Amino acid sequence: MICCLATLTGDADVVRRPNVLLITLDQFRADCLSCAGHPVVRTPNLDRLAADGVRFANHFSQAAPCSPGRAALYTGTYQMNNRVVSNGTPLDSRFDNLALTARRAGYAPALFGYTDQGIDPRLATGPDDPRLNTYEGVLPGFDPILHLPTELRPWLGWLRELGYDLPDDPDAALATEPERPAEHGVSAFLTDHLITWIEQQAATGEPWFAHASFLRPHPPYAAAGDWSKAYDPAEVSLPVPPADDRHPLHDHMLEHPFLIAPDGEASIRALRAQYYGMISDVDHQMGRLRAALERLGQWDDTVVVVVADHGEQLGDQGLIEKAGFFEASYRVIALWRDPRRTGAHGTVVERFTENVDVFPTLCDAIGVDVPAQCDGVPLTPFLDGDEPPWWRNAAFYEWDWRDVVLAFRQFPWPWDRRPETFHLAVRRSADRAYVHFGDGGWRCFDLAADPSWRTEIHDPAVVLGEAQAMLEWRMNHLDRTMTGLLLQDGGIGRFPPEHPAMRPRDPLATWVTAEADLPATGTVDGD
Repeated sequence: MICCLATLTGDADVVRRPNVLLITLDQFRADCLSCAGHPVVRTPNLDRLAADGVRFANHFSQAAPCSPGRAALYTGTYQMNNRVVSNGTPLDSRFDNLALTARRAGYAPALFGYTDQGIDPRLATGPDDPRLNTYEGVLPGFDPILHLPTELRPWLGWLRELGYDLPDDPDAALATEPERPAEHGVSAFLTDHLITWIEQQAATGEPWFAHASFLRPHPPYAAAGDWSKAYDPAEVSLPVPPADDRHPLHDHMLEHPFLIAPDGEASIRALRAQYYGMISDVDHQMGRLRAALERLGQWDDTVVVVVADHGEQLGDQGLIEKAGFFEASYRVIALWRDPRRTGAHGTVVERFTENVDVFPTLCDAIGVDVPAQCDGVPLTPFLDGDEPPWWRNAAFYEWDWRDVVLAFRQFPWPWDRRPETFHLAVRRSADRAYVHFGDGGWRCFDLAADPSWRTEIHDPAVVLGEAQAMLEWRMNHLDRTMTGLLLQDGGIGRFPPEHPAMRPRDPLATWVTAEADLPATGTVDGD
């Protein structure tokens, strides 16, 4: 058995680095947890993790679809800074990320699944570099132990070895998951490989870092094996219908063949039932992983993080998949268990948290400095049971749809900047949601009166305040990579000097919260 994390190794001032298991469940919306009050979905293993750790109830992804959402998660930066605006947009190599940081801290970060990050073309070896043929590259810093991009070749090859006759199209193979036993599903396949690898790592006695990127509950809407029968469509509620008065973008999405929800109550109930079945499947895999870690004596040596890259409309507002400005596409699951920080275990954090906070929090967990590029801040105070008075009072996310129009229009550079107008940003506070479009348009929703996003606010005073808060957010999160440095006395220092309240003194320290030690400015977002 590996020694407890709090055990000192030789030197009384040395604390053993934890194992880290970062899990992403693709397209997992926040409300689909039984511990969050969902009336139908059963998630006993995720509920148990929430009871043993901290659940962040108002946690938001920063962008959609997969590549933009994951770029924010992996780098701790908003889309307006990392500029990954679509699947296929390269990730600028100047950005640090959680895998590279973990590697510098002494880990060999392992990947099971995918990261969907395209190579910076300036790093390509030439026009024949195969990495230029896909946006599903491996995030720099990770060792791909089991790489499962869209083609899913390892899983499909394994199934064919078992004797299955499968179509060449991986989506078609996924759509037939109900026809095969659940233990042959793509989620079980990834879990099998991950458990085998953890067993190997446990035998070495060295700390490890693994990222398990599960495809499900991402479409096709077809759960594996008996999970496809776990929920009766007749018992599944119907989604929130679209409003009568809609933004033109919403109307456009309702005409898009990949985004419009199926017609008829029976079809949409069946779709939602399959989505819930996929959730129960990945919940089962979470139970398998926990059982393996407990069996190996690693559970109390491992920081476990469960988040999603984005959400899922699931028929709400007449839409499926992830797109637009509604929070169903961006509000996601977020569970965190640090076995060293037990004071807040079993609590639910209602403050607004974001995927850009994950990377900084992992930095705290492994005892390294948070990179200056990060727009997010560590969630460490909440893991210690604290309530930081300076925390943000709203969540922010963005969506860029230029890829929808670029194929049909010409935008001569540099005179025509219209692609930048095909973009929106959302400020979601407790009472309202403000949507600002790149062309100057806006929508403001009264969530206090109607949480379904179908009642708008037109009061100019209210809207102006929301627009000002949006501008303040963007101004407070300008790129600070070089801003945070100072050339002085023949060296490179920090500007301004780090404030003691803003980072732990050691990996296990609690944050300073005395009034005299708080930052001089207001909240994280400056509003």
